[in-house]
Amino acid sequence: MTSWTPPVGTSYDPAGTGIAGPLRLLAGPEGPDPEWLTHHLGRLGPTPPPGRFLIDEVRAAGLRGRGGAGFPAGQKMAAVRAKSHTGRPAVVVGNGVESEPASDKDRLLLCRRPHLVLDGLQLAGRLVYADRLILALARDGQALRILREALIERRARLADDIAVELVTTPGGFVAGEETALTSWVSGAAPKPRPVPPRPFERGVGGRPTLVQNVETLAHLALIARFGADWFCSRGLEEDPGTCLITLSGAVARPGVYEVAVGTPMQSLLRGAGWDQSSLGLLVGGFFGTWIGADAAAGMRFCRSDLEQLGAAPGSGVIVVLASSLCGVREGARVLRWLAAESAGQCGPCVRGLPAIAGALERIADPLSASEAVVTQLLGWCDDVQGRGACHHPDGAVRLARSVVRTFASEVDAHRSGRCTLASARTAVTPQ
Repeated sequence: MTSWTPPVGTSYDPAGTGIAGPLRLLAGPEGPDPEWLTHHLGRLGPTPPPGRFLIDEVRAAGLRGRGGAGFPAGQKMAAVRAKSHTGRPAVVVGNGVESEPASDKDRLLLCRRPHLVLDGLQLAGRLVYADRLILALARDGQALRILREALIERRARLADDIAVELVTTPGGFVAGEETALTSWVSGAAPKPRPVPPRPFERGVGGRPTLVQNVETLAHLALIARFGADWFCSRGLEEDPGTCLITLSGAVARPGVYEVAVGTPMQSLLRGAGWDQSSLGLLVGGFFGTWIGADAAAGMRFCRSDLEQLGAAPGSGVIVVLASSLCGVREGARVLRWLAAESAGQCGPCVRGLPAIAGALERIADPLSASEAVVTQLLGWCDDVQGRGACHHPDGAVRLARSVVRTFASEVDAHRSGRCTLASARTAVTPQ
């Protein structure tokens, strides 16, 4: 999958295009090194005590989770706080696993601004009456090393009320899902659990648990310092703030960009130097949606605009399809990868996703594509939708349907026994 993965550690706005505008999360010293505690506190000052009105402030800010689902952060915190009590205090898990292959934003944030994330983790713990804070990371080495050093700094300065535990996950796409993550931290296999109960009711060790993406925690640390009005001064009225986007694929300047929610897609794509002959974009990551490049260019990067195209911001990923690649074949490759990432817990994943992936591979091959195969694919998608033990099958189905919809003309060409792209037969090898 290397052609889909942005270079690790790419700098934000690497060419100085200016599309990022005033930075918030990524403000601070330039360069690849972390911002250590002395500089961090000198620039932002300490976090204020989290008064009982901070959750109201987060609600007023309209902060949504930046991990993919986009659930209102204040509402989630309030639910955990209501369940937490003496004898059964809450647990907070900062999710920095970033199992999405096309995303690099969380890793960049952890490696560049570790103390901003740790500030948010401490604040969240105090807000929900937690006595245990956990930061979950992938086993990639760099972020883990930096966070260990950052925690040593904080212990030396007595900067934290609650000790932070670093936990690494074994990898796998579903390992970052919140119930899979709480299962792993509890000592079980990292597999999604049926809901209800949700983690806010019974998570780590059976206790109420707040799981928040690390970007969300970093925003919390800034809202605590500067308030809801400041947070809402960028972005949209209905969806305020900034967000981190990983732009990759057929772009001249791949990287992680911090932009205001609602930034025109055209500005994002031009700033990254996109291939304007591209026919499609993957938005939201491997769990996301293929959309036509022409339609995307007229939209803003926000929930309301993308919903009109059947898409969502998801994990903040935009992958531009190279004009030399067949979108149907690329979609089939991603779907085969998703089928292999199943937790193996239910029939829709174990049998349904490989069948759907196989059908899409047949459509991707002009020698085997037919109307009957397309009908079969869409029928299997209907059968699998909403029937899985978790949302993994739903995400894969959404992607499969978007391939057929967005690249309909190419599907028609394949059914007639040809591919419009000369390089398509050798460009991608399904995995």
